[in-house]
Amino acid sequence: MANPQPPAPGGALQLQALFPLAVGIVQLPLDPLDVAVQMQAIRELQGLAVSNPDPGCAWTGDLHGVGQLHRHPSFAPLISSLAGHAGAYLEGLGFGRSRVALHIQRCWPVVSELGQVVGRHHHPNAHLSAVVYLNGDGSGRSGCLRFFPPRQANELVPGLAVGHGGPILADAPATAQWNAPWFDLAPRAGLLVLFPASVDHAVLENEDPNDSRFSISLDLVLTAPKGEGGATAEYLAPHPGEWQEVTG
Repeated sequence: MANPQPPAPGGALQLQALFPLAVGIVQLPLDPLDVAVQMQAIRELQGLAVSNPDPGCAWTGDLHGVGQLHRHPSFAPLISSLAGHAGAYLEGLGFGRSRVALHIQRCWPVVSELGQVVGRHHHPNAHLSAVVYLNGDGSGRSGCLRFFPPRQANELVPGLAVGHGGPILADAPATAQWNAPWFDLAPRAGLLVLFPASVDHAVLENEDPNDSRFSISLDLVLTAPKGEGGATAEYLAPHPGEWQEVTG
């Protein structure tokens, strides 16, 4: 990483931002007719279920046997279109796109009704996660996507950034930049969000009594390209086409 420009002699203190977390966002054009078909398909897949085992949690298809939505004919074109954006995200991080293969591991719908949330979690099974919203007006009323920092590098005394009357000023612009305890992203129809699967995230309460929130989540995995013949760096798993299942 290049060194920052040296500050001017006698000037004010400068803060240099290092090691940022990369969250990719893309506004996709959605066809309203396609969205209507997709929402109806999700309702059919959902059946009579209204939540996960916890009544306060949104219904997530991965816990109800609906984890391969990218193979469903109503969703396959949309999910396929996301692959190019995932590749662009990797390139934006400095990955040589030809040096890795990207795989959709799981893909599932999420429906959040009034009062429902998704608790804080991450996806240790994957490398890259994504979510695309089928509806939402950008106000956040139907429940924001909340990201948590992997660690609070600038709070100096552990625990101060969470508040509770500590010396860090909750409303100060500097706090938002250097010591924010989380970042909220409001859902909007067609918004695609990509982020490292290891990052803790949650979905806030849907406070809109007139709108269920529909979204599609994806987990993606990076491996070595196919046909590398074992000559890849050891931190990349071989392509799944070269794996052999052990039975018995």
